Amino acid sequence: MGCGGFGLFALEHFTQVPGVELFGVADTDPGKASEVAGRFSVGAFRDAASLVEQPDVDLIYIATPPFLHYPHSMLALQAGKHVICEKPLALSLQDADEMMDKARQGGLLLVCNLMQRYNPLFEAVRRLVADGVLGQPLHGYFENYAKDEPLPAGHWFWDRVKSGGIFVEHAVHFFDLFEGWLGPGKVEAAQRAIRPDTSIEEHVQCTVRYGQTVLVNFYHGFHQPARLDRQETRLVFERGDVTLEGWIPTAARIRAIADEKDTRRLCELFPGAALKTIETYNGAHRLCTGRHKRLDACQMMELAYDLGQTKEQCYGYLLRAMLKDQVAWLRDPEHERLITAENGRQSLATALEADRLARQAS
Repeated sequence: MGCGGFGLFALEHFTQVPGVELFGVADTDPGKASEVAGRFSVGAFRDAASLVEQPDVDLIYIATPPFLHYPHSMLALQAGKHVICEKPLALSLQDADEMMDKARQGGLLLVCNLMQRYNPLFEAVRRLVADGVLGQPLHGYFENYAKDEPLPAGHWFWDRVKSGGIFVEHAVHFFDLFEGWLGPGKVEAAQRAIRPDTSIEEHVQCTVRYGQTVLVNFYHGFHQPARLDRQETRLVFERGDVTLEGWIPTAARIRAIADEKDTRRLCELFPGAALKTIETYNGAHRLCTGRHKRLDACQMMELAYDLGQTKEQCYGYLLRAMLKDQVAWLRDPEHERLITAENGRQSLATALEADRLARQAS
């Protein structure tokens, strides 16, 4: 359901997953549905209800705008179909809970496409946090300077009734990413700004506390020409930091002070990374302090790690990996999935709280 640009991109990769066959497509624009159906040589259905009533359909992928996620998902679940829904899972926790209850009652799959967790860099950073080789995490940020060229003033993205706002429509990906690394978070503060002489909410930011001490700043602005579009993620530890570039990151840069053992461990966590020694320390100069802790460091070093993929190649891999994981659960309910409906609900809860605080502050 939903034959826009991203829906089409997803279908190109979903159809590469073994055992998955595309049956048909539907869209609120029948002409668009017919065009995509012709490209994939499948049926085009006049609306969502016509698609979900097809007996040969097992699973519905929903790529419609956010305000349609709840009604389309419920339509599919009520028809006994499994559901993979684009982010956000819904526009309210009440709707998300109703969707999840319906899926549980029917023994059906329901999951939000938070595919970032399938990135090998997500797992590498998760292991970096868990390993403790750089000490405890202290701070992080995600900065998103996004293009708005493909989003004209009348686009549904700017309509909060249809999109839920930037936190809900977009930031859920990154709330889920940091929760995967640091555990549950609590929104401490949030702000937003309206484009002058318009009603357009063009950028938002918030601070989320993870555990007792880790503060993470999230910034999302949709105001750049496409050629200036960029994103950066950083996590700061006691003895260094890791930086990822791009909203689908394909490379990481690790900067740290480390002894010989820690250097080897970092190279194991990021296999094949290029190691650059910035400065070496000997004798008494190896000792330093941070947070009133004595540290032993033989060198200041930098690791450059690259997946060897373009953003588009990595994006396609994440979509295929997500679908393979969910299909594996359908075939074997004992299979432990990387993401479940609960991830979609939790990221939505964080986004809604950030949105509430931002509107309250303005």
